[in-house]
Amino acid sequence: MITAQDFLREAGRAGFDFYTGVPCSFLTPLINGVLSDHSLRYVGATSEGEAVAIAAGAWLAGRQTVVMCQNSGLGNAVNPLTSLNAPFHIPTLFITTWRGEPGLKDEPQHELMGRITHKLLDLIGAPPHTFPNTSDAIAPAFTAAVAAMASTGLPVAWVMRKGDVEDGPLDQAPLAPPRSGRRDRFEAGGERPTREQALKAFLNWTDDETAVIATTGKCGRELFTLDDREQHLYQVGSMGGASGMALGVALNTPRPVTVIDGDGAALMKLGAFATIGAYQPANLIHILLDNGVHDSTGGQATVSPGVDFAAIALACGYRYAASADSLNGFASALASAKAEGGPALVHLRMKPGSMDKLGRPTVSPAEVAQRFKAFLARPIAA
Repeated sequence: MITAQDFLREAGRAGFDFYTGVPCSFLTPLINGVLSDHSLRYVGATSEGEAVAIAAGAWLAGRQTVVMCQNSGLGNAVNPLTSLNAPFHIPTLFITTWRGEPGLKDEPQHELMGRITHKLLDLIGAPPHTFPNTSDAIAPAFTAAVAAMASTGLPVAWVMRKGDVEDGPLDQAPLAPPRSGRRDRFEAGGERPTREQALKAFLNWTDDETAVIATTGKCGRELFTLDDREQHLYQVGSMGGASGMALGVALNTPRPVTVIDGDGAALMKLGAFATIGAYQPANLIHILLDNGVHDSTGGQATVSPGVDFAAIALACGYRYAASADSLNGFASALASAKAEGGPALVHLRMKPGSMDKLGRPTVSPAEVAQRFKAFLARPIAA
């Protein structure tokens, strides 16, 4: 058994300084230790997959990251681990607990995952290692993990058993309650714009210093086709994870950050609205292009026509939210969002469909990640 302080001391020496995750009773001593060390950043996520996306954004912004969760939530993390971390070569130290360990009594819902945890991690390309539960094992474990991540660019998984970390107190400052944000409506009720028109308007509005993350599907493809820039990251997988990744970036850079989301993706990870609202990144603008369909899979309808995303954003603590259904309204909403400061949401209802001769990014995800990381590391131009 080790203490949280033993772990965090060696983690700090190895460069790990950003933590996110979803609690588990086995993780309680370690999470409490992180939260009680006010020199560290811990972001409480609403789901394990969201935590992986947040950590990916933090890594792109120069942090060394740790994701912590229960193995029952490992299923929620499989998608971003395989379709975000793997193609973009984004490493993280992934600590999962071992509920349902064979031979130990546990709740019935953990039994199956307990049997397959190690096999599942191995199968998704994150070979499992035993969590270092003695003081002399911690430093070598970190040395090996850092070397493996540097070599592969992929996550390293540690499996924690009950009692690996000694119980300790929690000294957590409560998050500030959401403030009352301001809303605008720029809804004319006329013909709605296309995504191509909206993205062209966005490209004309944004500047060369803003980091831009585009959600998976045709949004990123159209943005690449219109104008590929080093400040763009095209999320080719991990549907729903763009806003979490943008939060991870925004919390770790002084640059303006914009995430271009879609209705289907936003609905898939709606909890990210609450996380963004809670952590209040003043440099984040969240654009939601809503055509009411899953455009890249044949145009099946989403449930977005009945959803007031601006109201949700305000209820979750966004500083500003606007809804629009025209290019003029979109331009007004973007200008107001920039003036108000973040987190801000701009929700644009638009037509289904995509541009003619739609291409795909010709730069590999790993190359996109590296140039985006380099962009974030550069000083902001005066």
